[in-house]
Amino acid sequence: MGRWEPGARERLVVAAVDLFTEQGYDATTVAQIAERAGVTKSTFFRHFPDKRELLAAGQETLSRLLAEGIAEAPGNASPLEAVAAGLERAASAMGPVNRELAPRLKAAVAASAELQERDALKSVSLAAAMTAALVARGVPDPTAALASELGVLAFKRGYAEWSEGDRDAEDELAGYTLAALDELRAASASLG
Repeated sequence: MGRWEPGARERLVVAAVDLFTEQGYDATTVAQIAERAGVTKSTFFRHFPDKRELLAAGQETLSRLLAEGIAEAPGNASPLEAVAAGLERAASAMGPVNRELAPRLKAAVAASAELQERDALKSVSLAAAMTAALVARGVPDPTAALASELGVLAFKRGYAEWSEGDRDAEDELAGYTLAALDELRAASASLG
């Protein structure tokens, strides 16, 4: 087992998702995940405090990308246009590995109450990052919070549709998340 091999974090995530799918979250140990990934347990703990946090791998990066996209949106952008810019920026970080892992991750989360809880916390964290970025642009807090929640819903819907699509297609996640945001914008307008 290589101690400082590149890609250890990604291999740990893939190994964990595979094991969670094969034998369930509760039956999977950190030692099994590390072994499957070809690293030591200490390497596992350098990357993650516990196995539950594997689900949140990349969450900080995703939150940062969403906030950066919002911050860099044109000054005259509406709150939802700024959220769209954040979604585009975040989607650019998602590639074939994310698309490949998504169905297995979805199954693992569906089978574990603990992972469902962690997934919900991830959504709250993403919304908080977007809300803070919108408030920093001068958007009033209630409007920022609502736009951020729509952004999280759009990201989840777009990600689900993208990940269930043709694995060999060259289409990018951004198109799916922006289409989902447009659908949600239209749906919210009809609430009137």
